[in-house]
Amino acid sequence: MRISDNEFEKEKLIYKKINKLLNDTIEDLKTSVNIKEEENKEFKNLVFSNPSEMDNADIVSSKIIIESKENELLNKQEYYRKLVNSINKPYFASIIFEDEDKEIMNIYISITYLKDKNQNNILYDWRAPICSLFYDYETGHASYEAPGGIFEGELKRKRQYKIVDKKLIGVFDNSTNIEDDVLQDVLLEDSTGSMKNIVNTIATEQNKIIRNDEYRNLIVQGIAGSGKSTIALHRIAYLLYKEKNLTSDNILIFSPTNLFSDYIKDVLPSLGEENTKATTFTQYLESFINEYESIESFTAFIARYYRYEDNNIELIKYKQSDLIIDDLNNYLIDIVNNTHFEDNFKDLLINIDKDELTEMIQDKYSKLPLFERIDNMAEKICDKYYKGKTTKLNSNKSKLLKLLNIKQDYKQIYKDFWLSDYCAYPLTLKETDKFINKKELNYEDALLLAYLKGSLEGFIYDASIRYIVIDEAQDYNKLQYIIINRIFKRANITILGDINQNINPYYQYTSLKDLENIFEDESLYIELNKTYRSSPEIVDYTNKILGLNHINAVRDTTENEVKRFRIKDIDDLKNHLIKDTTDLNVKYKTTAIICKDYIESKKIYEIIKDYIEVNLVLEESDKIKEGTKIIPAYISKGLEFDGVIIYNDRANTYRLNEKNLLYVAATRAQHELYVYN
Repeated sequence: MRISDNEFEKEKLIYKKINKLLNDTIEDLKTSVNIKEEENKEFKNLVFSNPSEMDNADIVSSKIIIESKENELLNKQEYYRKLVNSINKPYFASIIFEDEDKEIMNIYISITYLKDKNQNNILYDWRAPICSLFYDYETGHASYEAPGGIFEGELKRKRQYKIVDKKLIGVFDNSTNIEDDVLQDVLLEDSTGSMKNIVNTIATEQNKIIRNDEYRNLIVQGIAGSGKSTIALHRIAYLLYKEKNLTSDNILIFSPTNLFSDYIKDVLPSLGEENTKATTFTQYLESFINEYESIESFTAFIARYYRYEDNNIELIKYKQSDLIIDDLNNYLIDIVNNTHFEDNFKDLLINIDKDELTEMIQDKYSKLPLFERIDNMAEKICDKYYKGKTTKLNSNKSKLLKLLNIKQDYKQIYKDFWLSDYCAYPLTLKETDKFINKKELNYEDALLLAYLKGSLEGFIYDASIRYIVIDEAQDYNKLQYIIINRIFKRANITILGDINQNINPYYQYTSLKDLENIFEDESLYIELNKTYRSSPEIVDYTNKILGLNHINAVRDTTENEVKRFRIKDIDDLKNHLIKDTTDLNVKYKTTAIICKDYIESKKIYEIIKDYIEVNLVLEESDKIKEGTKIIPAYISKGLEFDGVIIYNDRANTYRLNEKNLLYVAATRAQHELYVYN
C-alpha cells in the first residue's frame, strides 16, 4: 500500500540525509584508503631498505606488522567497495520495532551497514539478526535471535522503497512481503540475461534456508522458479557475514554447467561479496583422472541419450545405479585382501622378506587406501635403513610397486571388474575395450573410474573448503555424493534440486530426502512449492506436463496465455520464427528458442541466422551473448528468459519418458511461452 503524500515527503528528507552521509563516507573512505596504501608502501620500504641490519626476530616482527597493516587496508577496501555498490540504491526496506523495554528502533535495511560520525547505526546490513524481522514476520508480535539471546517485541511497521538511479520514486507499507506490490513489481521486470539478487523480496520460507544455523547439511527440494539457486547464493552471503574467519575461498559451488556459473556470477558481487570458487563435476573428473586425454561432459552424456545414440541402455543404467556401488566395493575388497608381495625388497645391503612386506601392507597400514600404504612403507624404509633421508623415497615406492601382485594400472583394474564375477552385468573383453580403450572417457565410466581410483589411492582431501553448495542435485547419482563427501570430509553442504527437472534418464530419485542417508551429520530436508518465475498461465501449462497440482504461481497478474502453433513445413516454420522472435524481442530483453537437442538447435540457427541476430549455445562452456538464444533443453537448466519458443522436429518429438526434459524447457519462460507442434 502506497503511503500518504505527507509521509512520502518525510521519507524524501530521510533519503536525502542518508544519501549525503553515504556519499560523504565514500569520499572520506577513499581518501583514507589512499593514505593507508601510501603508508604501507613507505613502511615496507623502510623495513626492507637495510635488511642486513635486521636480525631474525626483527624480520619476523616486521612481517607481522606488515600483514596486520595489509589486512586493515583490505578491510577498508572491501567496505569501500560495498558502499560504492549501494550508491544507486542505498536501502530497500525499513522496519519499526518496539522491544520489551518499550525502546523503539527505526531500522533502515541495506546490502551493507552505514554509521554516522558518532558511530550510530544509520543503515543495517540485511544479514544482521534484527533485519530477519522484515523477512519472517507480519506486523505484530515478533522476535529475533542475536548473540545476546532472543529478543521479543512488536513489529509496528514494514516499509519498502523503490529507488531507481539514486531517486526515491515509491514507498510502500505492507504487513507481509510475500505477494506485495514491490514483489509483483520485481516479478514483472524483464530478465537481464544474468541472475539478480532478491535481497529486497526474500520470502519467509526462503529466509529460513538462507539463515539456517542449526543443521550442517541442508537438502532443498524446490520446484522450477522457486529461487533455489538464488537462495543458495544469498545463503553464502549470509555465511560470509556471520562467520568472520570465513572467506569466499572457503566456499565451493558445484554448478551444472560453466554456462550456469557465468549466469550467476553477478549475484554475490551485487551483495558486496566476492565470488566463490566454482566447478562442475566434469572439471573435477578431469583434474583427478589423467589416464585419458579428455572426459565427456554431463551435457554430452545426456545428449547421447536424447539423440538415441546409445545402443545398450541397460548397461548405462547399471553403470549409473546404486547396485554397482556395492559390486565395486566387493571387487575392491577382494583386490585389497589378495594383495601381496611376490619377491623380497632388495637394495644394497637391505633384504626385506616378502612375507614381512605383505604383513605390513595387510595389517600395519590396513586403515589406509591400498596404494597410499605403499607411500607409508617407502617412508618407513627410508627412516629405518637410510637415517630418515628421503632421497630414496621415490625409488623405494617404485620398487615396492613392482613387487606387488597387482599393478597400479587403473584402466586395467577397471577393465578386470567387467570381466569378474562381482559385476552384475558381465561383459566380454571385446565389449569392454569399446568403452575403455578410448581417448575420451564416457561420463558414466569416468564416475566409476574416479571412485575406483580414489578408493585405492585416496581422494585428494581439500581442508580449505568449509562449505559446499550443490545445484541441480537431482542430476547427481549416489556415487557422486559419496565421492564429494570423501573429498570434503568436514565441509557443510547445501544441496538444492528438483526431482521434476531430472533430465538424467538413467538415474531417478523418488525424493531428495533419500540423500539424508549419505551424510553422517544430521540433515534438514525442506520443500519449496511456490514459483516466482512464470506467469500463472505458464505454470498451469507446465503442471499439466508432469501431472502436478501442488505448484502455484506467486504472480497475481494475468498475462498472455501460452500460445500453440501447428507448423506445416520449413517455410511456415521460418515465417513463424522470424515473426514471433521479432515480436518477443520488441517486448522483452531476453528471448530463447529451446530445442530438444543440439542438432535441432543447429537446424533452427541455419534457418533464421540471416534474418535475426541469434546466439547459438551448444556447449555448457558457451557464453550467453546478445540476441535471441537458440539452446538445447538440457543446457537451458537453471536459466530463465522473458519469452521462450519451444520447438522440436516432427520426427523427434518428446516421448513419454522424456517429459521431464520438456518440463525443463517450458519452465524457463518468465512472461510468454510459444509451443510449436
